[in-house]
Amino acid sequence: MDRRQFLSACGVGAGGVLLPGFTGRAIAAEQLVEPLDPALKRRLADAALSAAKVGGASYCDVRVGRYLRQFVMTRETRVENVVNTESTGVGVRVIAGGAWGFAATNALTPESVAEAARLAVAIARANATSQAAPVRLAPTRGVGEVRWRTPVRRNAMDVPLQEKVELLLSVNAAALGAGANFVNSSMFLINEPKYFASTDGSYIDQDVHRIWAPFTVTAIDKQSGKFRTRDGLSAPMGLGYEYLAGDAADKTTTPAGVVVYGKSYDMKEDAVAAARHAREKLTAASVTPGKYDLVLDPSHLGLTIHESIGHPLELDRVLGYEANYAGTSFATLDKRKAGFRYGSDAVTITADKLEPGSLGAVGYDDEGVKTKRWDLIRDGVLVDYQATRDQAHILGKSESDGCSYADSWSAVQFQRMPNVSLSPGKRPLSLQQMIGGVENGVYILGRGSYSIDQQRDNAQFGGQLFYEIKNGKVTRPLADVAYQIRTPEFWNACSATCDAREYRLFGAFFDGKGQPRQVSAVSHGSSTTRFDEVNVINTARTLA
Repeated sequence: MDRRQFLSACGVGAGGVLLPGFTGRAIAAEQLVEPLDPALKRRLADAALSAAKVGGASYCDVRVGRYLRQFVMTRETRVENVVNTESTGVGVRVIAGGAWGFAATNALTPESVAEAARLAVAIARANATSQAAPVRLAPTRGVGEVRWRTPVRRNAMDVPLQEKVELLLSVNAAALGAGANFVNSSMFLINEPKYFASTDGSYIDQDVHRIWAPFTVTAIDKQSGKFRTRDGLSAPMGLGYEYLAGDAADKTTTPAGVVVYGKSYDMKEDAVAAARHAREKLTAASVTPGKYDLVLDPSHLGLTIHESIGHPLELDRVLGYEANYAGTSFATLDKRKAGFRYGSDAVTITADKLEPGSLGAVGYDDEGVKTKRWDLIRDGVLVDYQATRDQAHILGKSESDGCSYADSWSAVQFQRMPNVSLSPGKRPLSLQQMIGGVENGVYILGRGSYSIDQQRDNAQFGGQLFYEIKNGKVTRPLADVAYQIRTPEFWNACSATCDAREYRLFGAFFDGKGQPRQVSAVSHGSSTTRFDEVNVINTARTLA
């Protein structure tokens, strides 16, 4: 199945513009739960480490990875596609002569892996002839043999395919019964059992799980031919199939009457609401352009965080090392030295690889670095970036931030975004209280279309649902809403964020970066947040 077919089948929204390649071999669903022999992984790793040392490498790391994917796609009453893939192999990275070298193999024998290590050393020595300065690797203490696993209660790969299909088709039926004309729903399941070993003395066995269940509902006015859509309000999660249990205790009804979800999701309930919302959007009032106070739900704000903070604070973009895919960054190193005010006092942004249930949570990154949490922006001031082992010295750090990742055994690991989140407000503030203080505003939920420039400075964002706020009350649905920002001006317009009771996760399941492109998954947490006097445009008038 190619990308065009995938888009047609899934109808994935804004988060789906960065889609993965379908690599690996097709397998039966039952094979998705077959593990690799732990003893074999250790033998392969030792073969690579030994060959690299003998070849003269000053450092070597080995990743034995099995990358498993199951995608189930439906539309109305039928199953469109089921994709089960598996890709297994070994990637070997070395430093020799002060330069990096990398080679990989899908032949799981000690001889083949040792040969890959020797090839990686040869590549490193060739690279060293044109390298201006040797690689400087931040020290990392070896941890011996350790294991880490996403804390799943029910492995989604072990759930019968029939149960998944029945859930999606029941979601479609519920939406159609509630007034939708068309609906498609999907389930994306990823499992990455990864084994890392290095000359630092680490043997790290990790089992990473992720899940996402998006849908799109369409309603049509048959007289005019006009149609409107509403995507699901779920967030992809680093959880198991228990995420789809729909725990009633983990959801909230907002002042606009929209149900939002935490770390448990009722997909059928959301689909019924989506059908109603899509119909409401057919007759919603078109927004009058102008300055508004925006109240942004976490299901929407996460994408804005991702694009205007997460990517600009990736150190390789800041340095200009990464520019081919989505550009560089306005947030250059001199700004950190000058105490650049990225946002208001209400804005504290953390980088985090630890939060349970988040997409970015792992015990160790793909360089064997134990993961952590640290501040990027503190009380509005830019204080740090995201760095890997060979970048840490540039910032004067003595250790890596633990944010290196590769999406395949055959790809070189490089700097990838950790979870990047807006801290909740320190003082008690509910969503109802926040809305009660807004005289002329717009309340926005859900991810929509967006655009942003190559330095992550100027941008425009849409959403799924828009509601007018007048004199402290949500009044009516709106349509054709998008807001324009310049990144520092927008974040300095942040006047309040609700407390931790409102905190939820947004997720980017297929976040693309690099050439050749790799994808990763990352969450962005926030509470509902207010931004004052933001420029709102009418997209229908703009297009006209």
